[in-house]
Amino acid sequence: MKRSAFMLAGLFLLAAAIPALAQETPEDKQADKAVMEMEKNAATPEGQERVANKIKTQFGVDDARVQAMKDSGLSNGEIQIALALAQGMPGGINDENVQKLTALRQGPPKAGWGKIAKDLGLKVGPAISKAKKAAAELRKEEAKAKREKAMKEAKERKGGKNMKGDRPEKPTKMDRPEKGGGKK
Repeated sequence: MKRSAFMLAGLFLLAAAIPALAQETPEDKQADKAVMEMEKNAATPEGQERVANKIKTQFGVDDARVQAMKDSGLSNGEIQIALALAQGMPGGINDENVQKLTALRQGPPKAGWGKIAKDLGLKVGPAISKAKKAAAELRKEEAKAKREKAMKEAKERKGGKNMKGDRPEKPTKMDRPEKGGGKK
């Protein structure tokens, strides 16, 4: 009796889970991957600032728009994709479109970016591409910042002495002494 009750309960759970699993599209998985890449870039306070600046410059939005989207529960990566999708909507990035995308994303039921784009007659691929490109640019900026910080720290440890990457300028041709010692 207990065994059949457990089997029946298991079947109900499986039946409830199947529609949820079936809703996730390959585009949703790609979008989630892009979102996670953006979140990796925002792991530090400096990274959060770089991500916010990237979003603002890429989409021409202000701090208030980004903060409002964060306050509504969207992560940096989700903001990136939502704004990219909003660009393709009639009216572009405006309050109505952003609120509509946010509501669809948060649900209930919570929808994936692929489904949201499809329901709005948009393609999520370009939004994912923008997010991936921005994440790659942010990784490069972070690597550059780390190199610069390491060089500065190394220079400070050496007491301000010149390092390999910090050589004095070569004298110009006018500053060089004449060749041949001057005797003729």
